[in-house]
Amino acid sequence: MPDQFSTIRPAPVRYEHATSGFGLGTGTPRLSWQVPAAPEGYAQAIYELELTDADTGATSVDRVESPEQVLVPWPFPALGSRARGSVRVRVAGAGEDWSGWSEPAPVETTLLDPLDWTARFVSPRTLGGIEQPAPIVRGGVELTGAVAGEIVRARLHVTALGLHVTTINGVRVTDEELAPGWTSYGSRLRFRTHDVTGLLREGANSVEVLLGNGWYRGRLGWGGRRAHYGDRLAALAQLEVTLTDGTVRTFGTDETWTAVASGVLADDLYDGQITDLRFVPDAHGEPVDVLDEDLGRLVPPAGPPVRSVAEVPAVSLSRSPSGRLLADFGENVVGWVRLRVRGGAEGRRVVVRHAEVLEHGELGVRPLRSAKATDEYVLAGETAELTPSLTFHGFRYAELEGVSEEQVESATAVVLSSDLRPTGTFACSAPDVETLHANVVRSMRGNFLDVPTDCPQRDERLGWTGDIQVFAPTAAFLADCAGFLTSWLADLAADQQPDGSVPFVVPDVLRRPEGPAAAAWGDAATVVPSVLYERFADAEVLATQFDSMKAWTDRIAGLAGKDGLWAGGFQFGDWLDPAAPPEDPAAARTDPDLLATAHLVRSAELTARAAEVLGRSAEERHYADLAATARDAFAREFVSPSGRLHNDAPTAYALALIWDLLPTPEQRAHAGRTLADLVRKAGFRVATGFVGTPLITDALTLAGEPELAYRLLLERGCPSWLYPVTMGATTIWERWDSMLPDGSINPGQMTSFNHYALGAVADWLHRVVAGLAPAAPGYRRLLVRPMPGGGLTSAAARHDTPYGPAAVAWERADGRLRLSVEVPVGVRADVHVPGRAELVEVGHGHHRWDVPDPVEPPRVVRTVRDAIDDAGLWDELVATAVTAGLASDGAEIAARVGPHLDAPATELPALVPPRLRPAPDEVRERLAAVVARRGVR
Repeated sequence: MPDQFSTIRPAPVRYEHATSGFGLGTGTPRLSWQVPAAPEGYAQAIYELELTDADTGATSVDRVESPEQVLVPWPFPALGSRARGSVRVRVAGAGEDWSGWSEPAPVETTLLDPLDWTARFVSPRTLGGIEQPAPIVRGGVELTGAVAGEIVRARLHVTALGLHVTTINGVRVTDEELAPGWTSYGSRLRFRTHDVTGLLREGANSVEVLLGNGWYRGRLGWGGRRAHYGDRLAALAQLEVTLTDGTVRTFGTDETWTAVASGVLADDLYDGQITDLRFVPDAHGEPVDVLDEDLGRLVPPAGPPVRSVAEVPAVSLSRSPSGRLLADFGENVVGWVRLRVRGGAEGRRVVVRHAEVLEHGELGVRPLRSAKATDEYVLAGETAELTPSLTFHGFRYAELEGVSEEQVESATAVVLSSDLRPTGTFACSAPDVETLHANVVRSMRGNFLDVPTDCPQRDERLGWTGDIQVFAPTAAFLADCAGFLTSWLADLAADQQPDGSVPFVVPDVLRRPEGPAAAAWGDAATVVPSVLYERFADAEVLATQFDSMKAWTDRIAGLAGKDGLWAGGFQFGDWLDPAAPPEDPAAARTDPDLLATAHLVRSAELTARAAEVLGRSAEERHYADLAATARDAFAREFVSPSGRLHNDAPTAYALALIWDLLPTPEQRAHAGRTLADLVRKAGFRVATGFVGTPLITDALTLAGEPELAYRLLLERGCPSWLYPVTMGATTIWERWDSMLPDGSINPGQMTSFNHYALGAVADWLHRVVAGLAPAAPGYRRLLVRPMPGGGLTSAAARHDTPYGPAAVAWERADGRLRLSVEVPVGVRADVHVPGRAELVEVGHGHHRWDVPDPVEPPRVVRTVRDAIDDAGLWDELVATAVTAGLASDGAEIAARVGPHLDAPATELPALVPPRLRPAPDEVRERLAAVVARRGVR
């Protein structure tokens, strides 16, 4: 084994949750590494870390006896600001069979202390008012006598109050967009460090910062309110140039800088940007004011910036029925349009309007509400490339005014998103389900734009806590979002009210005077940190957020009182239940008090588990007792002795089953049967909103009805997950029926075509359909338990865990089921092979099984319930009845036969009454023939 393993090298170490060690904001970064391959039976027992100082070449080595390789503590003295070096790792098993060293991973810290800043925020004195053009602040950097070869390195640390686009000598210093992003600016303002060595030259250098309104001063929320954080835009930039003799020359924003107007005449995230390409900035400019801003709120980033992550060319240019020129990009995206035009005379205006859908062939702008989502350009000459930089839009279609088809050289959608590393994939034999999954990925990409937003297009685009609470497990599989969500959680804690209430949106721009406490929304404070621990093994996020978790749980426990029943007060409830009318999305079937009390149980349990991980035993006992009290209250108030809930709503049963709120096995069994019957009676149409949707398929699976979960997944009628797919959707909709079957837009005021919340079902696709789930934090142990069904002949999932790639794939053919499992080094897996009772435990490597296909034998069809469960029989009955005009669809039939589930199946023909007239005898006979042909007894 020593000879074998000496040829193996760990992959380079990673710092915290970053993809690069450049610009780290901590002097004690946690370290992680992967071992791509190792001999069978290998298990890490020891690791060595080597730190090399980039300036002196001195090395330090630290040896640790530990099997851990994810987020291990920094073993060296803390690094200071601007420290540079590299780290290598090597690992060994119990016999000290050392691997080779990993490649060095460079590390460089940024400014770690407010005292490191000599620059100050500067703001235009009279330019750049809210109704004025976007200002530019600029300063000169004189490097006379320093030839290019004498500059060893140069670093620019920069941020802004507002958005900034920063250039040196006319070249952008970074490819990030919409910097510095959106945080709770009063408490936390991000800055980034950039390597600008190659942009400097001998002599005079110009640094310019274009400032935009962005989230800081632009419109946010409803009602047109602006300047939530302040009414003055400002820049902070500090350039540090290191020369060959070791001296460091520092330049920063100060009173010597000047300000000029730019050609950006107006900019707003909701409304768009107006740009005059003819504009030439003043050569002189006006003085700036130095602002007395608290530099202690400056924080380095925990996640990646927003970047252009894809480009999507227009698939067509066409004319609408009214004659307007429309560009179709083929998919719903978030970003802006880059338009190349020719033949435009100076002074000509080109207008680009955006929308997600067409309605009656025209741009469907009503869902945008007051957001104009329009970019406008004044041309300077014959040929131009038109693109904004201080706004973004959600769109599939763009209406182009001021140009003809012949003048458009190209139209490209530039897709913006936080640049998260993709980590998860899913595939299966059902093309529509694959499309559904692709739509989930696209919606996440569009709404993970610096904060996890609800939607990217209308006058909202806010970090709704309820949406990310239900979607966090899906997000953690699809992308390396740990740093992104850790940053957002810091804003949640910063904006949390003194009484523990969690705002409905984070960062909080709604700022309700009363303490908001809405179940499922505020629970983001406990759920999201728990998901990050489960999926990324990050215990530090639990430690950092623990006070926030406790404060929220204490707040809702106080609302519940000593008996543990949280009742009364405002609740969003099972938001956007498909039964709710368009004008009242909170009018759900689920009792809001039941939902609230269930969430109290869950948050108390998650807080207790966090306390256990952190070794805080007294608090663990306290919150476990609180959860038990609330669980007892739930059972006492909402559960009958048989297990029937007083509220016959699918979401109510899903909550009770998944969160173990039913005291006895008999009650759980009865609740599972009741939930299954509710799904049957709905004709397999979805009957859950934001809260129930992530749970319903898991609840059916837990109840022993995975085939019903598949039937729910594969339904195409509205409401269902696949209905939008049949309507051509390329993202997840806010409402199950955001677009009606006739192609018109839902009349509700909240109708978005890019909302990820209802796409949370993808987590079930990963864990249950494909069968890949974590069994220990960070996937240190895998649970492989695929549940083939629904007529699928194959499914596969792959996830880049903190330890390396893990994958599960199964395929059914020729009476055999073939299962393959990939386990990364450092991980063990518990494998449930379909059709086999015994559990198989395996270590790292590739494993395969080829077993008889455990297809469930057809159920004996005796009752109406059995007939509904027989997908082939049910589909044939529905098709016959619909063709004969007896019903509009399967849901209508299911609603009619629902009260008769225990009736003999032979009575089905009589239970499908005519819609308008008695059914002709021959139709009854056809229905009876279908029943007889399927072997009904």
